[in-house]
Amino acid sequence: MKRFMSFMAIVFSIMAFAQQGKLRKVAAVGFLNVENLWDTIRSADYIDGTKDIRNPAFHRSIPIDSIQFLEAEKYDGQWSDGALKGKKAVRYQSGSEEFTPKSGKNYNTKIYKAKLANEAKVIAELGTQYTKTAPAVVGLIEVENRQVIEDLIKQPALAKYDYGIVHYNSYDYRGIDVALIYQKRRFTVTNSLKKELKVFGDDGKREYTRDILVVTGFLDNEKVAFFMNHWPSRRGGEAVSLPKRNAAAALLKQQMDSIRTADPSTKLFAMGDFNDDPVSSSLKNHLKAVASPKDLSETTPYLNLMYPLYKKGIASLAYQDAPNLFDQIIVSKNLVSDQVTKEYSVYKAEIFAPAYLVNKEGNYKGYPFRSWNGDQFTGGYSDHFPAFVILQKEP
Repeated sequence: MKRFMSFMAIVFSIMAFAQQGKLRKVAAVGFLNVENLWDTIRSADYIDGTKDIRNPAFHRSIPIDSIQFLEAEKYDGQWSDGALKGKKAVRYQSGSEEFTPKSGKNYNTKIYKAKLANEAKVIAELGTQYTKTAPAVVGLIEVENRQVIEDLIKQPALAKYDYGIVHYNSYDYRGIDVALIYQKRRFTVTNSLKKELKVFGDDGKREYTRDILVVTGFLDNEKVAFFMNHWPSRRGGEAVSLPKRNAAAALLKQQMDSIRTADPSTKLFAMGDFNDDPVSSSLKNHLKAVASPKDLSETTPYLNLMYPLYKKGIASLAYQDAPNLFDQIIVSKNLVSDQVTKEYSVYKAEIFAPAYLVNKEGNYKGYPFRSWNGDQFTGGYSDHFPAFVILQKEP
């Protein structure tokens, strides 16, 4: 355990498709698991099924105290957008009470502000050794609601970049979601949606997890699509839980294939915490993400940029004291080129692990410097190292 990836203090390069020489026009795309970014207010989800599903007001986070002022009905059915059309209901979050001033964590405004500042610092620095600026697009994992994202992008480290937000509430059992933030001057959103992942336990009951967020648009005038993921965990064991991640892979592949079929020129980025390694069945056999550019074809058009890193033994977290590379970026084959052209291609993909993100002492030396040790706020950042990809093209 103590030996977990002490070399992770170094930022590792895993591949470079570009020719040697000076980088051209560049952009960084990355993501960060912000490890339970909650506000301090106990909340619930309010679903107003009279609104359009794509309207954020269809499913929003509200303070517990405000429920009494809202129209709602008793609802015992399945929690899904389709089933709740026309209905108004309240869904309580199991994780909300844990992050309040009255909880064992004593999660107060001071801690919340420190947490925001920490996450903003990491985001602002993703890829800056290549781009000299904050990333153009960033995925977020484990956010409670839109408000915490708004608070995040207002932090001094990020405010000057004028980030926009794409976020939808999910029916996750704890109340956490995925989201996307983007520099408005560089990325224009043309469409966004969430795809509910419906998985079931051994008892046949649905287990509520995070949606897959799909965002299409133009990055520096090139048509792109982003797919943010936080797949079902390994709770109960890797083998037992694997079918749920296989289902997530099938849903992701369906969405990626659909956009690619509609317009093969669209460049695709699937990223997030997959709770599986690059060699796991979900990614290798169900998503069919290949390990090497030479394996790309019309039937296998997706490349896992993290596979070479995994083969070198590099990890982004430790799960049950074992190193894993759950945090991955997968791209479509039209992002792979051995030359610099007038369109973006992958130059380099990395796990970001500067010294301040690495735990320096104790039983968890070498691990990511996480925010929480039980109920104790450590002043750390996340239990995952973030990942990013650098894109380049001729100016």
